[in-house]
Amino acid sequence: MNPYSTLVSSAVSKARWRLLPMLIVMYIMSILDRVNVGFAKNALQIDTGISDSAFALGAGIFFVSYAIFEVPSNVILSRVGPRIWLCRIMVTWGLVASAMMFATTEMSFYVLRFLLGIAEAGFYPGVLLTLTYWFPAKVRAQANGILLFGFAGALVIGGPISGALLDMHGVGGLKGWEWMFLIEGVMAIVVGIIAFFVIVDRPSNAKWLTSAEQNALQAVLDQEAAEKSVDSPHTVMQTLRNPKVMFFAVNFFIVQIAAYGLIFYLPSQVAQILGQKIGLMVGFVTSIPWLLALFVVFFVTRWSDRHHERRRVTVASLYTIFGICVCLSAHGSPIFAIAALSIGASTYLSGTPIFYAFLSERLSGLGIATGIALVNSIGNLGGFVAPSLRTYVEQNHGGSAAGLYTLGSAALLAALMLALMPKGWRTVVATARETPRADAALKGAALPRA
Repeated sequence: MNPYSTLVSSAVSKARWRLLPMLIVMYIMSILDRVNVGFAKNALQIDTGISDSAFALGAGIFFVSYAIFEVPSNVILSRVGPRIWLCRIMVTWGLVASAMMFATTEMSFYVLRFLLGIAEAGFYPGVLLTLTYWFPAKVRAQANGILLFGFAGALVIGGPISGALLDMHGVGGLKGWEWMFLIEGVMAIVVGIIAFFVIVDRPSNAKWLTSAEQNALQAVLDQEAAEKSVDSPHTVMQTLRNPKVMFFAVNFFIVQIAAYGLIFYLPSQVAQILGQKIGLMVGFVTSIPWLLALFVVFFVTRWSDRHHERRRVTVASLYTIFGICVCLSAHGSPIFAIAALSIGASTYLSGTPIFYAFLSERLSGLGIATGIALVNSIGNLGGFVAPSLRTYVEQNHGGSAAGLYTLGSAALLAALMLALMPKGWRTVVATARETPRADAALKGAALPRA
């Protein structure tokens, strides 16, 4: 067996067990504090008088500030390192998330959601950037997919947790939604403090890797970065003007319209399907689609890495099915609707890590820090558009079914874009696991760092 491959595999395995669990927990908290407003929707509106249109605007305005500050945040992370910056993000957003308990008017709701976007800006692209510091291209989709366990996990446990906290209405003189915002925000602060002592910036800083493992893993990452640097933009401005990056950004924007249009309203949709108010039971049922997604993400991302297949998997097997299932969830049968939502959630979550692996294989250096942040920031503006778009369509063009058809059509459009993308953009960089240059690096040849 190639000793280089053995050392890299050992280093990657250690990184997977040392870093990913902490990153997953952090991601769980970010998703909880981002989408728990969907669980609070009905009770918050009843207690404060916030209208449907005002709620939609407040839910979406988070993504405006998030998008504005995303690229600067990721550039800072690339300079100061993930350990300091990711933990700073977590503590800051935990403070703002707790302050959401004071959102008693439409204006305070808007302001706090906007501040939450500023506080959290750069977290997810920052984590994706961190994974490029640790995981070579041949296992990138798996690493991204394992991270997405945090997304699905947040929605699996978030439903019951948020539902149970809402059921605390009246305890200590606080309303249920006030308890929910307060407790989940404090949880983020605690996790952020713990993460400061767990996260490691680069392989060279990891005391739990041997020197040989550090050098071997870094050589693979440097080799891949050198191969990508030929076609990759090298500055922030070059990245902002790069047509490939903008293509991925627009594509992600469209699919996020479908995703967040579904996620924000899933508790309300499930409550309507079951004919119950949002509480613990609705929380449990809402977790079903994301529980199934955990298993699907695990297997699909590994298949993608094993066959190094990105685009066709993302298009044919995932976003297309996602769009169809969102449309089918408009069906009147509760069992059929929950089944469609479950399959749709699984395909969306499986497509996202492969999508980012596809993107990261085309960028290096500062280009990858800026590119991931730009794609994520523009893409997540779909989260701003989605609630208002769905509300508008439902109020003016045929109710909830019309809203779901609109969301599903957006996912299908994103799939069509990827299917028809220019042929010259489809080529992926070769992995460095067995190249002569990598073998030379094992023997001590110097390679340029990304």
